[in-house]
Amino acid sequence: MLQNQKIVMIGGSSGIGYETAKKMIEQGAEVIIASRSEAKLRKAVEQLGPKAEAHVLNTVHEKEVKAFFAKIGRFHHLVVTAAVTSGGPFLHTDTAQARELFENKFWGQYYAVKYGAPNIESGGSITLFSGVAGYKSMIGSSTLGAVNAAVSALAQSLALELALIRVNTVSPGIIDTPSRSHLSTEAREAFYAGIAGKLPLKRVGTADDVAQSVLYLIQNGFVTGTVLHVEGGHMLS
Repeated sequence: MLQNQKIVMIGGSSGIGYETAKKMIEQGAEVIIASRSEAKLRKAVEQLGPKAEAHVLNTVHEKEVKAFFAKIGRFHHLVVTAAVTSGGPFLHTDTAQARELFENKFWGQYYAVKYGAPNIESGGSITLFSGVAGYKSMIGSSTLGAVNAAVSALAQSLALELALIRVNTVSPGIIDTPSRSHLSTEAREAFYAGIAGKLPLKRVGTADDVAQSVLYLIQNGFVTGTVLHVEGGHMLS
């Protein structure tokens, strides 16, 4: 249980982050959620109830991240799910798009740990987010794979540097979340069905699948430096 634990969830206003924050609160935690969208945060807090507190935060901006952690003070666990992802053929992808991906998913998590770690109570934890593209090579995912691998490598080194704080990484596969809401219903269902047909479990993941993994990493005090793969056997397919 997470009774009397204060948890910072960056990216907690929708999808995996929201589902994780919800489960944390159900277990007694006080959760601070942060993301870029004030509207999404407001809606999330209304649904999560009085144990949720919201802050607008863009992790791309280092000074903004530093000010955020200075404001919220001490806490027990940090989880960073927020990231903008993208893909495309290497030779035809604009360099600016590749840099933006690193700015969001790598440097955003880097800043969160750099300025959040000093506020974490001894015995607390940090959970970062990588992804299956860092471990299974796929056409169109060269930059995303590089970013995901970098996040995992960062976390494993920090597990040594920041001990006794535990540092782990969740590496999701294809997860059914609102992040693909830009696709039509038909296109989204076809995409998920195509992926599911290749997986041993014959389905894509859910936000709940990933949220349970985050809770495991937070609550198991003997796990650090681990990459927890939540990908339905994608790396085997």
